[in-house]
Amino acid sequence: MSKHSLPSLSDEELENICNIAEEAARKYIMSKVSKEGITDLTISVDVEKKPEALNVDIDVEVRLSPLYRNVNVKEIAEESVSAAFKAVEEYLEKIRSR
Repeated sequence: MSKHSLPSLSDEELENICNIAEEAARKYIMSKVSKEGITDLTISVDVEKKPEALNVDIDVEVRLSPLYRNVNVKEIAEESVSAAFKAVEEYLEKIRSR
């Protein structure tokens, strides 16, 4: 996360961060592969609020149907994590601008 001034975040806002990150990662993956092509999808988001930092850990595991053997699943997973972090940053910017 960036080192901008960190607003005081409520439990609800921390939960929103998790939901936003998960939804952004899922949406990115679904934009690249049809739902039927995904055999397993696990997205975990862990948020830890420290006095001077917000640690956000996003882990995405994707397994695709053999029909998608030519798709670079590692790249899709990594890009979905990037999309999730971007969505979290945008949410934090909205909170900061209040």
